[in-house]
Amino acid sequence: MTDERRTPERLHLPAGTARHGPYALDTGPAQAGRNHAALRVLDLAPGGAHAFAAGDSEWIVLPLAGACTVQTEGESFQLRGRNGVFGGVSDFAYVPRDARARIASGAGGRFALAGARCERRLPARYGPAPEVPIEARGSGRQAREVRNFAAIGAFDCDRLIAVEVVTPGGNWSSYPPHKHDEDLPGLESRLEEVYYFEVDGDGTGYQRVSPSRPGGADLLAEVRTGDAVLVPDGWHGPSVAEPGHDLYYLNVMAGPGPERQWLIRFHPRYPEGYR
Repeated sequence: MTDERRTPERLHLPAGTARHGPYALDTGPAQAGRNHAALRVLDLAPGGAHAFAAGDSEWIVLPLAGACTVQTEGESFQLRGRNGVFGGVSDFAYVPRDARARIASGAGGRFALAGARCERRLPARYGPAPEVPIEARGSGRQAREVRNFAAIGAFDCDRLIAVEVVTPGGNWSSYPPHKHDEDLPGLESRLEEVYYFEVDGDGTGYQRVSPSRPGGADLLAEVRTGDAVLVPDGWHGPSVAEPGHDLYYLNVMAGPGPERQWLIRFHPRYPEGYR
């Protein structure tokens, strides 16, 4: 029997369908039975501001389009941001759990809040754009750019793992299909995941999630700018970009393990050469 929390209508959140309060997108842990990873997208009008309480989660404020100031823990971080997600990497700010924060933008913009429930309370910090590791992953029609702004080894968090991926039009990424929904020491770590999409121009992309267990997550979705896909479990990938339209996605991951680990297993039907 399929778990209703893992049906397509619960896993694919078209733009506007997960709006909550001030957020254009709020995935909250209640969505699809998740307990650890969260993503919010905040639109601010020129001169707008938004205050929030971190609660039991750590957060990264990442400009998707526009610049802002993030005030938290007595610090004020000026984020230069960017014109849009296809314009390169952005700087960002880290907000610790149990803190309060305020985001303000003179010119307005769109800002992602990537969050994870956590235990340690780390200091508020600024992440400079020039220090974001950029990785060219894959080749041919599997080539894509990975911006490892909050990957393990790139930026210290308690539980949160977050990266951006830009897939050129006509290419596949998140490929071959892989998963991280079991605790297998040295092989795989249990992590929930959220994908947030933007597509260059008026284009579309496609996202596949297939079951790794009876009743598991099962989805084939056509995605557009502002859509999100939840991955509580299962093999995920490929992410497919329409020819002529680059595909962007923000990945947010977190899990219950005692260590912050990102261990994945590739689907056994795909040979090593595809990676």
